[in-house]
Amino acid sequence: MPYIFTSFLACAIYALTGYLFGRRLFHDRTKPFHEGGMTRGKIIAIGLIAVILHATSLYHNLVVHDGLNLGFFNAISLIAWIMALILLFSICTIPVESLGVFIFPMTAIAVGLEMIFPEHHIIITTHEIDLKLHILISIVAYSLFGLAAIHTLLLSLQEKHLRQKQPGGFIRSLPPLQTMETLLFQMIAIGLVFLTISLITGALFLENIFEQHVAHKTILSIIAWLVFATLLWGRWQFGWRGKKAIRWTWAGLIVLMLAYLGSKWVAEIILGH
Repeated sequence: MPYIFTSFLACAIYALTGYLFGRRLFHDRTKPFHEGGMTRGKIIAIGLIAVILHATSLYHNLVVHDGLNLGFFNAISLIAWIMALILLFSICTIPVESLGVFIFPMTAIAVGLEMIFPEHHIIITTHEIDLKLHILISIVAYSLFGLAAIHTLLLSLQEKHLRQKQPGGFIRSLPPLQTMETLLFQMIAIGLVFLTISLITGALFLENIFEQHVAHKTILSIIAWLVFATLLWGRWQFGWRGKKAIRWTWAGLIVLMLAYLGSKWVAEIILGH
């Protein structure tokens, strides 16, 4: 199956999955999962089809004969794929269906951008297994924090509506505020573990993590690590929640986004390196 057709089909099914989750939340939220509309299991199965098709397309674009082709839009697509995969498995056990309304359409857009803007940006050769491991761990960390970013957006909206005593519409379909906060801190804690491993493997496998072309990534990643570590410490020590927790989360997410995607955008899209 030509990878263009596979990518297009993945886009369509991702969009369908987002729509189906949105329909469940908006129209069928008062019904059990086995009544009315499609069951949650069927929607997850449809989402898995999109993830498998996306993986096929990604493999074609990323793994080339002379190394790993990880340009800006390929990286966006890979991060989105990992986010979608993690979300599908998470939905089976924890109440994060609301994230699917945003994640799956966003992943469809990421696949579309990868098709529209094909790239050839080889970053490592086939034999550099240790660097591949470092990159994989880093991208998993970015994906987890990407999920945390969408979750933080929903939490911010929920907190605002509850303060204004207007918890209507989509907000009413979300889990209780305390559950949403607990889920956010769990995402951040797991993401911080992967970010820590990423920094350690970078120090071990890269000749110099403060070389000119990677220094900004390293410094910004360390700053993001400090922000998230402080947030978790504040939660544990002082019970931080609400606006304070949301502000610290956004600060860390923005710094981390600048560390990887921001630097890749400047280097590859603006400067053309």
